[in-house]
Amino acid sequence: MAVLQSSSLPCCLAVVLLLAGCTGLPDQRLGREAYQRGDLDTAERNFRQLADLGYVEARLGLADLYVNSGDPAKIQEAKAIYRQLAGQLPRIAARLGRLLAGSPDASAADLHEASELLEQANADGEAVLLPLTRLYLEHPQRFPTLDIRQRITQWRAENRPQAELAQVFLYRSENSQVEHRDEIERICTAALVDNDSCYVDLAVIYRQGQQVDKQQALLERLGQAVRAGRVSPQRAEAVARVLCNPELGTPNVDAARALLEPLAAEYPVLWVSLARLVYDNPGQGSAEQLVGYLDKGRTADLARAELLSGRLYLEGKRVICDPFQAERHLLAASAGGEASADFLLGRIYWQGFLGRVYPDKALRHLLAAARSGDAKADLTLAHMFNRSRGVLPNPVNAWVFAQLAVRSARPEDAEFAALLDTLLTPEQRVEAGRVLRAERDYRAATPGALMRAATLQSH
Repeated sequence: MAVLQSSSLPCCLAVVLLLAGCTGLPDQRLGREAYQRGDLDTAERNFRQLADLGYVEARLGLADLYVNSGDPAKIQEAKAIYRQLAGQLPRIAARLGRLLAGSPDASAADLHEASELLEQANADGEAVLLPLTRLYLEHPQRFPTLDIRQRITQWRAENRPQAELAQVFLYRSENSQVEHRDEIERICTAALVDNDSCYVDLAVIYRQGQQVDKQQALLERLGQAVRAGRVSPQRAEAVARVLCNPELGTPNVDAARALLEPLAAEYPVLWVSLARLVYDNPGQGSAEQLVGYLDKGRTADLARAELLSGRLYLEGKRVICDPFQAERHLLAASAGGEASADFLLGRIYWQGFLGRVYPDKALRHLLAAARSGDAKADLTLAHMFNRSRGVLPNPVNAWVFAQLAVRSARPEDAEFAALLDTLLTPEQRVEAGRVLRAERDYRAATPGALMRAATLQSH
């Protein structure tokens, strides 16, 4: 076990922890190992106990775990931990910058703070060119005076670490991999050991160039790296999606299956990845295979497996349609934190798939989905309050949710919101503006969290 330092820890307890042949005691090394193999419960248990004792590195491990959990509430906790630690460990500022830059619901203030943090880290010699490049490529409207192409050219001329990979990111954003295939192969082959995202870039160019031998060698290397714990199983899943991308040629589900199946026994999340491949490519696998993969995923208690199972039984495309089975699986997925399950449950309850309409259940689940960032749920809520299907008509609520749904940028959503706008009285317009501001403030403060629907009324 790694030696942990804390001036506040009693000496006798430090000795006990160092003699951690004793089972049941928190162990930072075990936490890291559990995190790497995907055992997040064990990792969190070890990190949290040590974090509560005051260990900075354990708090950092806990924050890293939360960042990769995908849970919006835990990501907020991670952000708070990073902010607390930034004064003690300068490298944490770079972590906070990366988190803010990569947040899907980042505000303009978040993005500018991320830029400041990452630029300072860059000036201090931290390897942050890749998150900086992503930030400027994904949000050019927030940094209109910055020329990222010029910056990358300058970084490459200075032989800065990550500058070559930043160039690959630029080619990727411009969708110009074909024109620069040889350069990408040179850069990514050299960078594979340090940056496993290059597996995806190489898989793309090998498929585009129909370089079967190189692709097979890449897949074998990737499988070995995942089994050795050097590369995350999620990276193997990303490469499998490249193999099955119809835009790159005929989907090669067999190659994707050959990559993922040997790894799934150790990384159960890949059973769901395999199921998704068969689900997305119906001609490349049987319904029995699909259900078998999902059964293994559910055995590992994976909410993703429950979500896809619920979708299957709701759609009835590969199995017999059974909304009651769909509801059972989707409730399990919702309890496991899958926000998409809440949207599907809302549809089931509002559209009467179970034989009758359940407006209260529909409101609860659709609101949960909407507050987790699903614009389709906001739009459905707007229609519910406009159409009065099991819900008291409420033009204010209908207008509010329609305005929130407009962020999906679909023309029909904007037209619907504009129509509802014409139906409000002056008094309702004032009230609607107040409710909209309150809802936006709530979502900004507690992303992904459920809130009592105080203003929502149902029969």
